[in-house]
Amino acid sequence: MGDRGHRAIQLDIAIYVVCAGFAVGTAVWSEFYGYRIWGNFATVAYLFGAAHAVWLLVSRTGGGWTRSRWVPIAVVVGIGMVLPLGVLVVRRLTGTDWLITPFSWAAQPEVWVIERSARLLLDTGTPYVDISALTNPQVNDYTPYGPVMTVFGLPRALLGGSPLTDARIMFALATVGTVALSLRLIGWPKVPVRAGHLAIVSPLTALTFAVAGPDLAIIGLMILACALAVRDRYAWSATVLAIVVSMKLTALPAVVAIVFFVAVQAGGRTLARVVAVIVAVTAVLNIPVMIVQPGAFVEHVIMFPAGAGRVSSPAGSPLPGHLIASAGPFGHTLALVLVGLTAVALIWWLIRRPPATGSAALAKAAVVLAAALLVVPASRYGYVVYPLALWGAALSFAVAERAASRPATSCDPLLGAEVGEPR
Repeated sequence: MGDRGHRAIQLDIAIYVVCAGFAVGTAVWSEFYGYRIWGNFATVAYLFGAAHAVWLLVSRTGGGWTRSRWVPIAVVVGIGMVLPLGVLVVRRLTGTDWLITPFSWAAQPEVWVIERSARLLLDTGTPYVDISALTNPQVNDYTPYGPVMTVFGLPRALLGGSPLTDARIMFALATVGTVALSLRLIGWPKVPVRAGHLAIVSPLTALTFAVAGPDLAIIGLMILACALAVRDRYAWSATVLAIVVSMKLTALPAVVAIVFFVAVQAGGRTLARVVAVIVAVTAVLNIPVMIVQPGAFVEHVIMFPAGAGRVSSPAGSPLPGHLIASAGPFGHTLALVLVGLTAVALIWWLIRRPPATGSAALAKAAVVLAAALLVVPASRYGYVVYPLALWGAALSFAVAERAASRPATSCDPLLGAEVGEPR
């Protein structure tokens, strides 16, 4: 093992130790029951990862497959993600949803409201509660997602409550399926270990997988849309992007980055067709719901996430956008102006330096999403899972591009020196 290999494993140790610290803190101090359950399982997984990396560093020979740096990643998946998810979906049958006691929740509110939205869609034709008809609306009366998100709640709405109909199971299946299909489309590259750390080992991914899940399903669809564009399947890519937009508007900056990639790869005529498909499919997915109750759609999907709904969004973080918006009406207006200026700056950046490869598109999507998270009035630290996971996907796409003998595809400065690191 050379110096580069030693440095890589030393970084592995640091990553697992930091992740273990996060998990311990979550297990001890979180107000949410599901978070604490995850923290206990994840602590074991991350400590194993750190111990495994130390063993690799001090041991020179022997071990066979057990010396693979993917072993602790597999342990994180099994012990730090799948096991706590299984415990929580079974625990949820005790019926603690909708209580005002976070220390009893076996699923986060986003899971409940998505399942409720499916029932409402079947019963009323719209997934949204009419907030204007409520005397005392509460935060959990809102469903800040597009109509397509209701699909993940349909199994529970149609078949009743059971571990197998929990929306988190649907999110997990969608995430794994879309990522697997994406890897197949780009030729099953040898995914770098560091990409696994960013996209899988990160506590934000592992925690989200166990207690919620919608953001991971959205990320999987973003990656799939990019993979389809890489393979020149532009109509399908545009359709997936429309689905993403119709799930959560948070994803819009990443959609723009992928559209710029299509413009570079295929030219203006194809770009026009892609934009037309996105607009048409988005309209088909959203207009029927808007017709039923347009005011509810605007209140839930646009006003509430922007911090302008009848009830303030609980999403908060020590990031500039939220801090500025917290300074009264003037601060909120200033935050919205900052969002607009940031959007203009990011679009100008994409025009000046458009992504020419799939890896560059995902890397730029990670950057624009990170920038958006900094300035939007209502954001959570958990949303950082988007840029981290997309960056991990970018590293994997870059490996596929190099394997296909396209040297220029691995030179984007956003990907840095981590591409091709020792495994």
